[in-house]
This record gives sequence, C-alpha cells and structure tokens, in this order.
Amino acid sequence: MQAGTDITSCVRCPRLVAHRESIAKNKTRRFTDWSYWGRPVPSFGSIRARVLIVGLAPAAHGANRTGRMFTGDRSGDWLFRALHKAGFANQPGSTDRTDGLKLLDCRITAAAHCAPPDNKVTPEELANCQPYLLDELRKMKRLRVVICLGQIGFKTYLRARKELGQDVPRPLPKFGHASLATLSDVSVIGSYHPSQQNTFTGRLTEAMLDDVFRLARQFAEPDNRG
Repeated sequence: MQAGTDITSCVRCPRLVAHRESIAKNKTRRFTDWSYWGRPVPSFGSIRARVLIVGLAPAAHGANRTGRMFTGDRSGDWLFRALHKAGFANQPGSTDRTDGLKLLDCRITAAAHCAPPDNKVTPEELANCQPYLLDELRKMKRLRVVICLGQIGFKTYLRARKELGQDVPRPLPKFGHASLATLSDVSVIGSYHPSQQNTFTGRLTEAMLDDVFRLARQFAEPDNRG
C-alpha cells in the first residue's frame, strides 16, 4: 500500500472488509432506509488543523453507516458536543455527512478506518492502517495537540511518532484521562473514549470530556506549550 492512496478503496484487511460490507448489506432495523457507506471511513477536518483527535475505529451503525468519523452514534453525540463547547466545531451535533458540521482547527482520525467486529482490531489490522496515519502526520505541519481517545489510540499515535523518527519518551508516558505529555513539537492528551461502555457507567462524564478539550484549547495556542 502506498501512502496517499485513497483510503476509501482499501481492502488490506479481509476480516474488516467482510464485516463492514455485511453490516452495510444487512443493516439494523432502525436504519433500514439508509444506504450504508460500508467502506473505510476517511479522516475528517483540515490537514492544516492544530489539533488532531485519534479514535479507535468507526462504529458499525455510526460512521460505517454515515461515512464520516463519529457521525450518527452516541459516541459522536458526546464528542461533538464537547468540541462545540470548546470552539472546535460549529455545531453541537451531527447526524449525516450533509448536516453542515464543520470542524474548526481540528481533525479526527482513527487507529483503524474500518468498523471491526465487537469493536476489536487486531495488531495486524492496526499495522495495515498505520501508513495512512503516517501520511497524515507528515502533512500536518501546524499540529500542536494530539488527543488520544482510549489506550489504543494513545499507543497508535506514539508508535507512529517512532516510525517517523520523532521523539518518544522512555519510559513511555502513561495513558490516563486528561494525562498530558509535552513532547518536542506537540502536547499529547489522553482521554477515555466516549463509548457507551464508558459514558453509561459514569467512567466518563461530560465534565471530564470538557476538561480534555479545554486543555487542548490551552495548548493549541502558539504561546501556551510548556
């Protein structure tokens, strides 16, 4: 796979291809009138953004249905609400690719761009998707803050830094909610993923997520990196 190849035509992972296409064909009852995207979901937002969010993977009936990162599921409801509060989005919600949502100085990507069975991605599948992230990071010349939603997103970003020959602390920074690692060129912020598993149980609250994006806003400003 060549960096820069259109990600929406990728078929590198047979298990993920089969799953995303099966979901798109069989759908779920509440979305039977939808024409599912059913392909790899591209990143969303400007390549010139100063803030990058690294998630896990598209949801089966969220981004795999709508074709836009975090659009059309409850995780996205939480994420876009927080982004809007912090000034990183022009509206607090998103339902489809034509709803007028715009990200402001922010871009969303993922460790894997295809919906995985049971929300679990294998190491090989993560490795297959890594060249796309590497290509993005090379192009994001203004990047100042990386927000990692969940431990897989956190490890994926640090692994990509190493591959690019950028500094990676030893020992590696510990992942935690609102954890902060100030590297030579970016500030890396950890956050619990706004999955239903975390939001329904109270492990992640709206206030906690808002704190992460307030921190991102602070460190995105040119004079505010430690």
